[in-house]
Amino acid sequence: MRLLLAEDDRALGQALADGLRHIGHTVDWVEDGLHAKNALADTRYAAAILDWNLPRLSGVDVLAALRQRGDRTPVLVLTARDALEDRVQGLDSGADDYVVKPVHLDELAARVRALLRRSEGDPAPVQRIGALTLDPGTRSARLGDSPLDLSPREYAVLEALAARPGHALSRAQLEDALYGWGDEVASNAIEVHVHHLRRKLGDDWIRTLRGVGYALYPPAQGAPP
Repeated sequence: MRLLLAEDDRALGQALADGLRHIGHTVDWVEDGLHAKNALADTRYAAAILDWNLPRLSGVDVLAALRQRGDRTPVLVLTARDALEDRVQGLDSGADDYVVKPVHLDELAARVRALLRRSEGDPAPVQRIGALTLDPGTRSARLGDSPLDLSPREYAVLEALAARPGHALSRAQLEDALYGWGDEVASNAIEVHVHHLRRKLGDDWIRTLRGVGYALYPPAQGAPP
């Protein structure tokens, strides 16, 4: 999943960005509110983590602008403010969650997973599609009782497709989910990941819809219309 992180403390920002990437997320990191506002306007993110006290534009102001234009991207506010009125203000501004610094990466990652599950309408900690099970907490997948040996990119492709089974995602949409700013993307990268997934899942799971993209169809569900 592609996340936006807005944090002006360089040491903390680097640590959080590296940690979230290590567990499989694609992270775009900015250091001020104006860049965060522009990034959210230009790119679709699975979730955003906004520090409250950003330079140029506060995280709460970025959040308010996001909600005013009807954007429901899940947002977690990260701040050193721990007073009750501050927490209320953050949540009333449209935040989906609120974390007080100092924050442990494991807690932040768990809260992001919870945000993503709620935004997708599935509060369960694991996702099941037919015989396929995805566990976002461990970034792992199983087919029936057998674990799948997936690379981080392969898991990310499968996760993106599994978020909307039966609905096609274009190559560009999958690239947006997998790659952040500055990442080099080979022209056939998505095709290679899909090819590897088909070898591990079986050819029937991922269908190519010509001119549209790729869609996940559990074999028992039948062919796409």
